[in-house]
Amino acid sequence: MAKIAIVYHSGYGHTAKVAEHVRIGAASVSGAEVILYKADDLTSPDAGPWDELAAADAIIFGAPTYMGSASAVFKQFMEASSKVWFSHGWKDKIAAGFTNSGSLYGDKSSTLQQFSTLAAQHGMIWTGTGMLPGYNASTKDINAVHNRASFTLGLGVQSLTDQPADQTPDRFDLETAEQFGHRVSEVTIRWVRGRT
Repeated sequence: MAKIAIVYHSGYGHTAKVAEHVRIGAASVSGAEVILYKADDLTSPDAGPWDELAAADAIIFGAPTYMGSASAVFKQFMEASSKVWFSHGWKDKIAAGFTNSGSLYGDKSSTLQQFSTLAAQHGMIWTGTGMLPGYNASTKDINAVHNRASFTLGLGVQSLTDQPADQTPDRFDLETAEQFGHRVSEVTIRWVRGRT
């Protein structure tokens, strides 16, 4: 059984919704156990389910992009993980990341780069989306494709600023989140089987 942890922060419920769909996709792979963790519970290096993250084979990071960067609460989690860094506790775990913002692009790459740098600091093995661009031809409808913002480093979706989390992100972004979770789960299972 491959254990996959999803650590996320959600300011208004939108990222929590994306995290749930990443979980659905990851859990759809036979042999995967997937658990969601709120970054809010991991802002201190001495409190929270750190032991459970240590037992995971993969950690997927998720946060909204605020002002071109991961949310402050998620950054607290990142900094609190420095205690794990001293023992290389996450070395050789699979890592991946997702984010969303109010606009289609919204400098989400900056947040994904923060996640991949965090993973590199910990000696983790980064997994991108493995997806082709969704919207790159005039024959396509930007509102009816998967990976419409064409992210490869990690998952990037849009949550419209004038809609609550029960209305946005849209169906195609949520399906993309499930595909992303499925991919990370498959990669993790291959990695775990290869180590045994």
